[in-house]
Amino acid sequence: MRDFQGIDANVKDWLRKAREIILDSFNLSLDVETKSGPTDLVTNVDKEVERFYIQQIQNAYPEAKILGEETSKIHPLTNMKGLVFILDPIDGTMNFVKQKRNFASMIAVYYNNRPLLGYIYDIIRDELYWGGPVYDAVYCNDYQLAIPTDSILSEGLVQLCRPFVMNDSYGFRRVVDASAGLRMYGCAGLEFINVLTGRCICYASALRPWDLAAGKILAETLDLVVETIDVKETNMLSSKVVLVTTKNAEKDITKLISI
Repeated sequence: MRDFQGIDANVKDWLRKAREIILDSFNLSLDVETKSGPTDLVTNVDKEVERFYIQQIQNAYPEAKILGEETSKIHPLTNMKGLVFILDPIDGTMNFVKQKRNFASMIAVYYNNRPLLGYIYDIIRDELYWGGPVYDAVYCNDYQLAIPTDSILSEGLVQLCRPFVMNDSYGFRRVVDASAGLRMYGCAGLEFINVLTGRCICYASALRPWDLAAGKILAETLDLVVETIDVKETNMLSSKVVLVTTKNAEKDITKLISI
């Protein structure tokens, strides 16, 4: 068994240093490129932060496998054996470019396909959400989060990605109508945080592994439901449509959506 507390200390140190890189970039001009489309952006800072994480991981754990958002096509990961780090250097790049707020940096740690530690760092607020099965708890900085109230759908705000609302994907407009209201933030990490803290009752979106991994670890540690809508299997290396919510709200939502 590895020294997972040592891994935890290292990851927190890397995240704090990455925050300095990101904040320092506010004084510089950004090099912005598009990936799959005009709303799918990557900047030189995304790439720099991911390179920083990879270098730190390779120095500390040379045998570890790494799946990073910006390097996944060059260095794809085919299995989850051994120690695995899944990286999203800047989650919510459009917000980072346009607002310089409402974005996060995320790291997930797995060992032999078992979830161990998840980290979502709200860079601007300097709030690090971390924890997982290693500690059987989730924290915001040094404050331990309580398990969210198991509310029903009508009692909470829902968070959906834009296509789900515009195209009524899976019938999610019915979910909005049955809830207390709709919110959209454009950052998977922050939307996970809103469910972890009970500010919103659910989050549904099409997610890639780096969007999902850290939040899934934290949500399941807090006894929340994390389930796929479009596929039955939960392969961490593939993209999927994911619902994160309370147990009672999940019952309400599954009655309303079309699968």
